[in-house]
Amino acid sequence: MDILEILQEELLTNTLSDYLIAFVIIVLGILAIRVIEQMILRRLKLWAVKTNSRLDDALVKIGDRALIPLAYVAIFYVAITNLSLHPILGNLINAIALIFSTFLGVRLVVSLAEYAMRLYWLNRREIETVDRALNALLPAIRTAAWGLGIIFVLDNLGFNISAVVAGLGIGGVAIALASQGVLQDLFSYFSILFDRPFEIGDFIVVGDMAGSVDYVGIKTTRIKSITGEQVVVPNTNLTASRIHNYKRMERRRILFKIGVIYETPQEKLQQIPALIREIIESIENTLFDRAHFSSFGDFSLDFEIVYHVLSSDYAMYMDIQQRINYELKSAFEARDIEFAYPTQVTYFEGMNNPKNSPSREPLRQILNP
Repeated sequence: MDILEILQEELLTNTLSDYLIAFVIIVLGILAIRVIEQMILRRLKLWAVKTNSRLDDALVKIGDRALIPLAYVAIFYVAITNLSLHPILGNLINAIALIFSTFLGVRLVVSLAEYAMRLYWLNRREIETVDRALNALLPAIRTAAWGLGIIFVLDNLGFNISAVVAGLGIGGVAIALASQGVLQDLFSYFSILFDRPFEIGDFIVVGDMAGSVDYVGIKTTRIKSITGEQVVVPNTNLTASRIHNYKRMERRRILFKIGVIYETPQEKLQQIPALIREIIESIENTLFDRAHFSSFGDFSLDFEIVYHVLSSDYAMYMDIQQRINYELKSAFEARDIEFAYPTQVTYFEGMNNPKNSPSREPLRQILNP
């Protein structure tokens, strides 16, 4: 009996050549995977270790934990399905292959989702912020992916999943109603995460509260107020409020007013805008905008001044404003220009000779507010 006849011998409805082909497929497949692991994946691991980025590490991890096992399952499935199997055994192998491939497929989807989010956020945020965001998002992604994977397996195994889906829908509605406030804060957290109205360290003003952002959590955000205490604010309140983010302010616009007395001569009034401009332009990190005689006040002639501080630093703004005030006071004193203050003028008329009475001279009385 020659080799060909031996290979045509049947064993459990399959010839020896069928078993040999299946064995060769498995061996060649394993060898191919091992070559890929040694020549490609191993070099990628060494390359990823040398870089500072965490994205390449995540990509190599995806290949090692998901793609390689999935390739092994595919090789064994192709080799075994090449044989003629009993229907029960064939169904069992199909079920096992389905479960394993779904398991590995879900792991691959979750890993790719994590990699995509890291790729999207890493250049926009700090690593600590990215990790915290992923720790909040990944449990929900894993739950959804595994739930869909289980439903997929049950459906392909012949189970009626209509009742399961209906039950999940009713249960989901019940859970949503029971935890409505928590879910609102969670979705508000995602809104803060994606929209980025502020980040940790930003100085913000929300309503009557001002402070620096210390922590952004799933349910609440913690703000260190300017008086020192920590204020815990639900995320829903933040997303529903108007937020002023001063950290992102490139420069600060300042408007302030001064008033001089009505007795100031016209010639000196016309000198004041140019004088103010000269003072502001002599100070670093400022940009003069305008200075105008704006209105006639109750007790003063009012000037309105606008300038810009080329920084968002509040302390720098206060230092510059203080210097402007000092120099204005000095310049006005040198030119005999008086600042106005609340006053009231009272006239007294003489009883005998109203026209010639010296008591008609006005007396300036300071009002104590």
